[in-house]
Amino acid sequence: MLRILFFTVLLTSLLLMAAGCASSGHPVDVRNAEITTRAIENGDKVEEFRVGGQLRMVRVTPVRGPVYYLYDRDGDGRMDSDKDGVSPVYWQIYSW
Repeated sequence: MLRILFFTVLLTSLLLMAAGCASSGHPVDVRNAEITTRAIENGDKVEEFRVGGQLRMVRVTPVRGPVYYLYDRDGDGRMDSDKDGVSPVYWQIYSW
């Protein structure tokens, strides 16, 4: 009986954690964004999401490799960067 209870609690917590990850979405609001798509000379596809004319998110779909994202969380018109001036890159881990 204790073993069944343990597995039930474990499974429930894993499902709740997965639902939280799936519903978190992007860290910036791009629901009503204008999307501009262009191809780079190496074949990568770049999608720019602009809200009110200001660039808020960039999604890059490389020819090889996973899709990654760049964000402007504070709305200053520049992609976020860390203390060394390097823009952090975000990959989508789960999707369904």
